[in-house]
Amino acid sequence: MNYLYGGTFLFVGLFLINVLFSYQNKHIDPDFRTTLKYQIYAFPLFLIANMLIGYGIKFGFKAIHNLTFVLLTSKGMEVIIAVLMGYLFFKEAPTWKTLLGIFIIVIGVVISKMK
Repeated sequence: MNYLYGGTFLFVGLFLINVLFSYQNKHIDPDFRTTLKYQIYAFPLFLIANMLIGYGIKFGFKAIHNLTFVLLTSKGMEVIIAVLMGYLFFKEAPTWKTLLGIFIIVIGVVISKMK
């Protein structure tokens, strides 16, 4: 069950953080006051996202007992989410180089888990 909680919390937290920053980049004027106003309004969502990420890492560590692997997996999730945000917000289609990079990350995670 810790696997499910850890993976779900990590994915939702990382997804929420990336949505908030992608939205800011696309729709919020870079003026200091406007950015500050957005950050203040979005603060509760950032807090929720950070709590989800923290608990995702905690449950992932409980399940796997290897913090390095949990953190590597979360970074891999974040790369995939970043590619998704690029497509959703900026209509950037991933190129073969992006897919090759994701493949290399997956291979690295698999190698780090091998004994």
